[in-house]
Amino acid sequence: MTNTEKPADLLIDAAQEVAIRQDLTLVALGKRPADVALRVGRLLDVHTRSWLHDQEIIIHGRRIAWVGPAGGYRGEVKRRVHEPDLAAVPGFGEVHKHIESSHLTPEWEAALVLPRGNTWTCEASHEFSNVDGAHNLAFWLEARRQGSPLKIFPLPGSAVPPTAYEWGGGWFGHDEQQAFMRESLMVAGLDEVMDWPAVWNPENPSYKRLWGMIQATFAQRGVVEGHGAGLREAHEINAFAAAGLASDHEAWTPEEVMEKLRRGIFTEIRPHSMDQVIPWLLEQGLADWTQVAFTTDDRSAFDTIRLGATDHNARVAIKHGLAPEIAIQCITINPARHMRLTPWVGSIAPGRFADVVLLSDVPGLTIAKVWADGMPVGEGTAYTGPMPRIAWPGWATDTVKIDREITAEDFRIPAEAGRETMNAALLRPFHWNDEFITMELPVADGAVQRDPARNVTKFAIVDRFSGEGRTSKMFWLGCGPRTPGTALACSVAHDKHNIWAVGSCDAAMAKAVNALRAIGGGWALVREGELVATVRYEVGGLMTCRPPEELNAEMAALYAEGEKVEWMYEPTFHPRWFPGFPERLIFATLTCAPWRWVLVAPCEQAPLGFVHVQTGQTHPVVW
Repeated sequence: MTNTEKPADLLIDAAQEVAIRQDLTLVALGKRPADVALRVGRLLDVHTRSWLHDQEIIIHGRRIAWVGPAGGYRGEVKRRVHEPDLAAVPGFGEVHKHIESSHLTPEWEAALVLPRGNTWTCEASHEFSNVDGAHNLAFWLEARRQGSPLKIFPLPGSAVPPTAYEWGGGWFGHDEQQAFMRESLMVAGLDEVMDWPAVWNPENPSYKRLWGMIQATFAQRGVVEGHGAGLREAHEINAFAAAGLASDHEAWTPEEVMEKLRRGIFTEIRPHSMDQVIPWLLEQGLADWTQVAFTTDDRSAFDTIRLGATDHNARVAIKHGLAPEIAIQCITINPARHMRLTPWVGSIAPGRFADVVLLSDVPGLTIAKVWADGMPVGEGTAYTGPMPRIAWPGWATDTVKIDREITAEDFRIPAEAGRETMNAALLRPFHWNDEFITMELPVADGAVQRDPARNVTKFAIVDRFSGEGRTSKMFWLGCGPRTPGTALACSVAHDKHNIWAVGSCDAAMAKAVNALRAIGGGWALVREGELVATVRYEVGGLMTCRPPEELNAEMAALYAEGEKVEWMYEPTFHPRWFPGFPERLIFATLTCAPWRWVLVAPCEQAPLGFVHVQTGQTHPVVW
């Protein structure tokens, strides 16, 4: 980190907050001079959902001191800016986002999303927390501390680890959550509680840990975010709400959204379900949208450049019939209220950070300029604000800890002596069934073999935390390379983020994993025995500290080489599992509800790594 001294008001601190507001009070009264008067043609008051014409926003430091009709402020102003043709709306907020999924470090994420209107983010931090839980807050607050205008409000992860059958770079319970919430007012609450069986079942080994975190959050009046994937039955929805889980971003169907809204659950809608949910809610006559927000959840830098950030979410909602003003509320005041952040963000009002999005076209949500912290930071899609240069320390960059060379033998699945075939347990991506798939597979050279003719390949998890490179492996259906001597490996494996590898031969899998050891994490593709592409995620094995254009160039090269591979494919439950380069395997390693049988790194409860995470049942991978 640099030792450059930064202003103390970048992070929210109670004592500093009092001093700021004492000063703002006098500026609002005109008794002290303001810094800037930003005059706009129209201003959206999101509190009343009404447009006000020819308004001035009086800014002092990073905050708003006064808002009202142009010419009405009676105090002295040092500088005036007039934008008569633009409409002012509040800075957009992310109610639930994994910045790690952009694969950019927070300062580069800020430079990407600020010109797209995103001025504050509630960071669902269980991704980095599972890699290095001890440095969770230090990591998420550093970019802001170094001068980035993006306000990041971290929510320490409940899923650290995601289930009782995983281990690694972080473990959070009551005491850790209590310490996080007491350390900084920037901590808004508890990240999505994902392990539903551990919430309702007192016999679950994670029950005490999760309820301890919930207790610590309640004690500091924080928000407990939920993750209600697959919970659609009335008793389960009621139980989810009764547990104090305040939100859900996993509602897929319109009926599910309405059922959860009616139980008081704040619903965070993702763009991929808006085409069904938004028109249906409008047809049902939903008039009060205050319990609704739009969430990004996971989006790569590549997709943000192509689609947009929070602005994209609102544009999709508008496209499907929602009034622009309501859509803007769903990415400003609604999430700010839900996350109890209204003193600082969510509206253009006194005391808040001076974050203003200036639109040239309201129905199209076309962004002309963006202000954050009381200064211009974006024009078009170009970032014009301050760019801190952070030299991330070893705890952030040395996270792939495998102290030996991985070999083909690590992926071999031995057969019983004298057998010509063996039964095998198979999974497929997003296999949400109570039972795993079984198949009889051939034996050769004393090992159970893949069967590419039936779309069977080998999938493995390599632990990257112990230094030992413990490996679990089994056969998967319809997801890997058919091309001989080929393997793909990645250190992004939601949510524990061990390394996964899928391949048509064991030697290629070893070569791909060793390539990730060398670069500190990311992607590695071996084709026909040769390493043909890598993408470097040197920070946490999840992100890179460089401009998105450089990252995109590496990703483009990976995709190009991936197109030369023949990939197996079979449909699965998940509607977003596509043929071709299997990028979504990074999400196929999830373990929380509604998953059942999964493959995790070898652990005490499941030495082979094959476990039913809702019951704790284990099973051999071959027999």
